[in-house]
Amino acid sequence: MTPAELKQSALKDARPPAGLSEAAQALWHLKKGDWEKAHAIAQDIHDAQGAWIHGLLHLVEGDLGNARYWFAEAGRPSVKPAQADAVWDEIAAEVLAGR
Repeated sequence: MTPAELKQSALKDARPPAGLSEAAQALWHLKKGDWEKAHAIAQDIHDAQGAWIHGLLHLVEGDLGNARYWFAEAGRPSVKPAQADAVWDEIAAEVLAGR
């Protein structure tokens, strides 16, 4: 699955595709507009990728201090809210490539 396909699924499907990793599920729910579900999943991913997704979630939420914390935990630079879609694409590419 590509990031574009994941995004398209979130926009048209009622449920995420079967077999997605937790990280991909969190991204799917975020793109679907279900921040709470995405956050609940991301909180249980205890690695740098989970922290990166967690940072994106707080960026989208508008909690920039919390976003900066999680981006730092992930070893990633902080970004502006206007960059959230590009960050989603970047994370999705890594997640779906299995990196």
